[in-house]
Amino acid sequence: MAEASLSNQAEIIRGIDDLLIPFHAAMKPRDRYRIGAEAEKFGVDTTTGAPLPYEGPRSVLTVLEALVERHGWKIDRESPTGPIIALERAGASVTLEPGGQLELSGAAFDNVHQICLEMSGHLAELRDISGELNLSWLGVGFHPLARQDELPWVPKSRYGIMRRYLPTRGTGGLDMMRRTATVQANFDYSSEEGAMRALRVSLRLSPVTTAMFANSPFVEGALWGGKSRRALTWLSVDPARQGLLENVLERGKRFVDYVEWALDAPMFLIKRGDTVLENTGQSFRSFLKHGFRGHRATSTDWQTHLNTLFPEVRLKRTIEVRGADSQSAALTCALPALWTGILYDERALDEAEALTESFTYAELEALRPALAEKGLGATFRGEKLAALAERVLVIAEGGLARRARMRNGKDERVHLARLGSLIEKGQCPADALVEGLSADSDLRSEILVRARI
Repeated sequence: MAEASLSNQAEIIRGIDDLLIPFHAAMKPRDRYRIGAEAEKFGVDTTTGAPLPYEGPRSVLTVLEALVERHGWKIDRESPTGPIIALERAGASVTLEPGGQLELSGAAFDNVHQICLEMSGHLAELRDISGELNLSWLGVGFHPLARQDELPWVPKSRYGIMRRYLPTRGTGGLDMMRRTATVQANFDYSSEEGAMRALRVSLRLSPVTTAMFANSPFVEGALWGGKSRRALTWLSVDPARQGLLENVLERGKRFVDYVEWALDAPMFLIKRGDTVLENTGQSFRSFLKHGFRGHRATSTDWQTHLNTLFPEVRLKRTIEVRGADSQSAALTCALPALWTGILYDERALDEAEALTESFTYAELEALRPALAEKGLGATFRGEKLAALAERVLVIAEGGLARRARMRNGKDERVHLARLGSLIEKGQCPADALVEGLSADSDLRSEILVRARI
């Protein structure tokens, strides 16, 4: 088949400069900086705790259809006749993770107050629907009740490919897909230097913030003995597409260094029209050089590939901070607030950089299993992580105070209050979640009450 019939000639990647275009095109002046937040949650039967199926009279699909009918959301499909996999409205989207986790991917806002209002509005829209169907939503980092075989598969083409491929690359792939949930935040950048600096500092701080937000102490209705089963799960997912990105942790790194890492990561797929072509046997570097079944790499293929990489902090058209468990309603906004204070205030970013400059990749990588098990009780350089978390929190609070985005007489620090009270006690959210539980507790009932958003 002729090349022109397979892809748009104008989109074909000719060299390394074409791979840098998405990052350079995303730059914007500081006065146009915005914040985006994403929050996932598990839907369950309120009485039994059983996970929601994708379709049926009481299902994720029922909830999506009700959001469309009652609240003006618009349906999004992969193809004109495909199943519903997402909703869109006013710059925001409601999407589905592979096991039916419901995610609000919010619009881009100027401040964290606005993010919180959007999150609250989303939960209010769900409340009546969920009440009628006797459903609840759980804000934890790992499904606290369901086994793998009890969860649905959302019919999105990429998920089917990941389902087949990821188990060949680590034991945690399917659990990551269907039994984990997260809160993430997205931030703008105005220059290559600024983007790489933000990426570097965020990666160095990622382990401590993962511990600060550790919130998955339950597995299949029981305590598993640690703080973040989600963080532990990620340690056994395809090492070529996740982690702390050793090659960009040092000063002086550029977009091309991130691109070099991404080029060597294995692909999932390419799309030509509505046709999805599975391609898990190639790195993007190989695809760029040799093609695949007569197809040549396009800019659209590159964007698709970048979206299938899952480092703890991801560089796309934004800096996407990814390393936190899903949270209760009281703590969901703390994650974007923390990172806004650090990344959107120059003094705070200077302080965070000075704090983390000497952290080595080997130290941080070695810390990851310990923080999954012990949260802020893990030890780093001879002291508990809680002490480092306190310093990080102070830096973020200073940045938010100087930003001075006010609502009802309070700046954005108000969204860190609950997190701060936990850190002061050396606790992460998981500690509060299990507080007072005893050996003879009815754990299933307690989980349904305690983890409910």
